[in-house]
Amino acid sequence: MSKDISILFLGKADDPYCAAGLDFCRQNTPNVTWCLGTWGAPLSDEAKAWEGDLIISYLSRWVVPKYLLERAKLAAINFHPASPDYPGIGCNNFALYDEVDEYGVTCHHMAPKVDTGGIIKVLRFPVFPADDVASVLARTYAYQLVLFYDVVSGIFKGEPLPVSDETWTRTPFTRQEFNELMTITPDMDDEEIARRVRATSFGEWQPSVKLGGYTFKLKPADER
Repeated sequence: MSKDISILFLGKADDPYCAAGLDFCRQNTPNVTWCLGTWGAPLSDEAKAWEGDLIISYLSRWVVPKYLLERAKLAAINFHPASPDYPGIGCNNFALYDEVDEYGVTCHHMAPKVDTGGIIKVLRFPVFPADDVASVLARTYAYQLVLFYDVVSGIFKGEPLPVSDETWTRTPFTRQEFNELMTITPDMDDEEIARRVRATSFGEWQPSVKLGGYTFKLKPADER
């Protein structure tokens, strides 16, 4: 089946994990159309016109429109960088804020509404007290690629997609909720501030402090 299957691969530009996933698809079938982009970039005309067997969304910057999902004869699947209890955006940030001891990655069918389709498979890994955004992200992306190879290699072998008994446990986190998590206010105690700093500090991305009608951006720890 692998030589006949046609794939639309949607992913993040200049990302080594996306590149590895795309290379794997191209090694197994010549019928691969791909579109890699950044936030706000338009979906390519070639992708919009695609019809075929399988859509793969891997760290994709697009919400795939319903008409395109319906053109996938076999399946339209997404690899979500979180476990089913963290749909939407800012997944690892909310997990760190919640001080979880376990996190994961999810493969699921795509539906018109983001992170609501049936779950195919989940992989989980431990989270440690010393973890921060960078270390959890690194582990997430490693496990996500393992999950990708597992699921997609099965498709190339002609195996049916797994069906997980897991379900999404909440509605997807929104941009507004994420922005609120990124905000520190004077009424918060030291413990709350520490949780938010741990959950949202990642290089140049830092939480903001609202004080006296002004908003101040924290500096990364190594610049303070």
